[in-house]
Amino acid sequence: MLGQDGGLSLTIAQIVQRLKGSGLHAQLERQARLSLHNPEIKLESLKEDIKEFLKTSGWEKKLQNAVYSELSVFPLPCHPSAPPEHTKESLAYMRKAQRSINEQKELLSKWNEMGTDEPDLSLFRPVYAPKDFLEVLMNLRNPNYENTEQPSFRNHLGLIQVPLKVKDIPELKEYFNELDLNTGQLDIDDSAHVPPELFENEHVRIGQKVLMEQDSAAAQQYVRQGCPNLLRAELWALILNVSSQPEDVLYYEQLKSNVIQHDLLVDNLIYKDVKLTASNDDYYFVFEDYLYQVLLCFSRDTSVLEHFAYNSATPPKSYVRGKLGMEEYAVFYPPNGVIPFHGFSMYVAPLCFLYNEPSKLYQMFREIYVRYFFRLHSISSHPSGIVSLCLLFETLLQTHLPQLFYHLREIGAQPLRISFKWMVRAFSGYLATDQLLLLWDRVLGYNSLEILAVLAAAVFAFRAVNLMEVTSLAAAEAVLADLSTLKVMPLLQIFLFATGT
Repeated sequence: MLGQDGGLSLTIAQIVQRLKGSGLHAQLERQARLSLHNPEIKLESLKEDIKEFLKTSGWEKKLQNAVYSELSVFPLPCHPSAPPEHTKESLAYMRKAQRSINEQKELLSKWNEMGTDEPDLSLFRPVYAPKDFLEVLMNLRNPNYENTEQPSFRNHLGLIQVPLKVKDIPELKEYFNELDLNTGQLDIDDSAHVPPELFENEHVRIGQKVLMEQDSAAAQQYVRQGCPNLLRAELWALILNVSSQPEDVLYYEQLKSNVIQHDLLVDNLIYKDVKLTASNDDYYFVFEDYLYQVLLCFSRDTSVLEHFAYNSATPPKSYVRGKLGMEEYAVFYPPNGVIPFHGFSMYVAPLCFLYNEPSKLYQMFREIYVRYFFRLHSISSHPSGIVSLCLLFETLLQTHLPQLFYHLREIGAQPLRISFKWMVRAFSGYLATDQLLLLWDRVLGYNSLEILAVLAAAVFAFRAVNLMEVTSLAAAEAVLADLSTLKVMPLLQIFLFATGT
């Protein structure tokens, strides 16, 4: 009981600290001061009267939404007395120049046409690609399991060799129970219960009601059945507690000013990544300028450093010349602490379909990244971390499609070598955009990335007949090269609820 009380106190303290620095805190203070001029506010019951005023004027609901949103970032810790490094990652083996004025004016004049005049990128290559990251994960080992026979894990024949707890099919069915065949879903054309057009009309009506009530918890529950295209932008913003207040727009403009004034080496990595990925994508090449704007601002946003409080990774540091190793002369580099890898820009690209206002687009990307996507390129034991997702994918295949798993393994085509790039990019650039957004609806709705591993396994199950005929890794990759025609929801439902699994 004491441990739970301590954990609750720690969570409350973290949430209060984060909210104190937010625009909502300043707005609440302003409203509280204004309420003092209300004749209904009495000195003898000042505290209760102000609380009642904030409740009746709608500010209590906004505060509840903010707290609910923060709880997805700071869940109640199991061991509140653990040291900070254990809070970030519980397993020990997992913890282990300025521009000239003329250049500034030139960049500012081309801010909306940045794709037409990028620097010489011939000498630059991505710091790492997903396949490089996979090699690192394949070499992870728990020293406690070395040279011992562990009945619960010794039969795992996949590439990931760390014994983390992942959900089995019954647990997944329970967790994703709203995806079952008896629950209506957007983009399901053959429901036997309600005609698709009737379900969609009713679903839109409910979504509009959720938006009217501005309830984050209700919005998160709602998107588990998919978002109508016209409501998705507002519903996602409500779930993530993102609003375009004047101070948010000003903050974005300050970041933009930092981009104009300071040239960073990481800028070239961003340019290179956009050119290699989104610029060559049939869906996203038109958003090239938006991607540069968002990612260049993101690299300078020091508020992103706050997510390292619950990220197992540590932001890289640089030192003032001649002061190597002296912490007082250390600075985080890049300023946001995040080094982009090959494909990083694809986290932003799909959001361009939802938000055409730069500051709102930026806020949404930053919030989704610090809540979810950072886990796809950080080594941790978190259930939504990339290590757990890889293990979940391999376990699902080995347990429920053993013949396919062993066949691919025998011909040197380990399934994870193919699916890893899908998961590390949250399927961005692989699925059609409408299907990708339906998938991301569920990421937000369930506050989990585990759906990515389930979908990856479902894709292999869907193409199993063809895969059983291949005799090489190259042939297997060819069978799975094009996912753009796949429908996400039927695949997930069939894999989880309509097969022998």
